[in-house]
This record gives sequence, C-alpha cells and structure tokens, in this order.
Amino acid sequence: MSTPAPLRPALGRRAVVLGTLAALALGATACSSSGSDPLGAGSSSAPAAGSGGTAGSGSSGSTVVVGSANFPENVLLGSIYSQALKAKGVKVEEKFNIGSREVLYGQLQSGSLTVLPEYNGALLAYLGGKASAPTKDEVDAALAKTLPASLAILDSSPAEDKDTLSVSQETADKYGLKTIADLAGKAGELTIGGPPEFKSRQEQPFKDVYGLTFKEWKPTGDTTANAVKDGAVQVGNVFSTDPKISQLKLVPLADPKNLFGAQNITPLVNKAGVDAKATAALNAVSAKLDTAGLLGLMKKVAVDKEDPSAVAKEWLKANGLV
Repeated sequence: MSTPAPLRPALGRRAVVLGTLAALALGATACSSSGSDPLGAGSSSAPAAGSGGTAGSGSSGSTVVVGSANFPENVLLGSIYSQALKAKGVKVEEKFNIGSREVLYGQLQSGSLTVLPEYNGALLAYLGGKASAPTKDEVDAALAKTLPASLAILDSSPAEDKDTLSVSQETADKYGLKTIADLAGKAGELTIGGPPEFKSRQEQPFKDVYGLTFKEWKPTGDTTANAVKDGAVQVGNVFSTDPKISQLKLVPLADPKNLFGAQNITPLVNKAGVDAKATAALNAVSAKLDTAGLLGLMKKVAVDKEDPSAVAKEWLKANGLV
C-alpha cells in the first residue's frame, strides 16, 4: 500500500500512512524504493532467504496464530483473516499490535505466529529482492524464490496500500485526467505536492517513465490530501488507503506503467501451521479484497472510529465469507 519500523523497508521518508489516524496510535510507516510501507523495517536486518513455495498440509487440529503490526490497517486485516478462519472451523489465536516487520518476521519463522497480513512489494524489498518489480505477479514470483523454505505467500489480493498521484475532482474534470499518463502535456501547468523527499525520489522517474515535468514541487507532508483539495497543489502523493481520498472526494490517477511498484496485501504464512482448509479461507479473502473496499473499511475505522473487529465482521458477511 513507505518504510517505517512497522513492516516495510527503511529507505527514507517517514510518512503517516493515514493522516487521520494519529489519535489511534498509528504505527510509524516509511517508504520502500517504490513508495510507502506500513510495516516498515530495515532490509539490512532481514534473515537469510532460501527457497519459497506453497503452503504445506499443516496440522489439522492445531491453533493458527494470526498476528499483525501495530497500526490500524494491519490490525483490521488481521481481524479479517482471523474471523474468516474461525468461520471455517479453524482454531485461531489473535496476537495483534505486535510491532515492526523485524519482530514479526522472526516470530513467523519460529512458528510463534502462523499468519500475517503482508505487503508483497515491501516484503520482497525487505528480503533483498528486486523492490521495483512492477506487477503483482512479478513480485509474487520473486517472493516464491526468495522466501525461506518454512514460509510461503498465499494468493495476493487486488487491494494495495501504495503511493498514488491524486487530484481533486475539479482538476480531473478540467484536464481530463484518469491516469498519470494523462498528465503528459499538462504537468507544466500544475504544482505537485508530497513529502519532502518525494521530489528527489520521483522527479526523474516521472520524466523517464511518463515524460512529465511539473511546474513546481511543494513539500506538503501529512497535509498533502488537504493541499490537493484546497488547491494549494493540483497533484498530490497520497496513500491509496488514506480515508481522506474518499472523505475529500479525491481522484487517484491510475498508474498504467507501474511507476509505483506493487504493494498488494498478501497473507504470509508459516507453512507448517496452515492446512488446506486455512489456505482456502485466506485465499477466499484475497479474492474479495480490493483497494476501493479497503479504503471504505479504513474510513470506518479511522474516521468513524468503529471497532476494527466489527468492521471486519461486517465486511466478511457482506462478501459471503462467514
């Protein structure tokens, strides 16, 4: 969906994934080479990688321990996984709000945790793989080769928590913008905003990949979404699951050339702890979870202050998973 200490590679900007979540003690997030990383962690500390693979047969009577990082989106995802498993008769223990990827990954390897909601591109970068692999399938294929033999990823969902270029509805209508490519020939009239490091990281890639040269770059930090809405900037770097996208009626532009690498939400599992029943339940969640849906769920948690467990249950019921 950055690289703070929670679950993503620590490569730079310390960004608040959800600006409205300060009151909820959001875990710090930082960016990977391609963008945001809710689970942030330093890639230099990643354990040695081995060969990955699919989940194993597991132990049918054992308890599946579902963990999460210490920020609201990951807790919500952990609750979705947990309740989906319970609905299929799987014994589940929840261990949420644990901390960073550095801690979580080690616990998953040791078997203290069985299942963790991950972000595939950030996980690949953490393991020293190619962080810029642009598509979900490419990232997942690289992960399968990079993960140690004890771990596996299940099906990645279409849902992503990643960087976007977002504009107001007025700007989208005025310039006919649906994708980043549509900014070609128009960027010279527009001011772009984002974290202080955004220009140094992305100015050249925007030129190389999309041929864009913006009129001006402004550091807007955590106020980027508001700056877009207020017109202080016309284009802003906003996280795809930031509730302010829907709250302020912003328009995230599609990224047809995959400038921002894939950050699909993906179950990471200890293969010894999941059987076919658990695997099927988690894959069914991934099949239903998309970015727009997750954005709506995060609005309920972050803006409306609803209980993540109740929000998870409601979503699972609506999608026929409980």
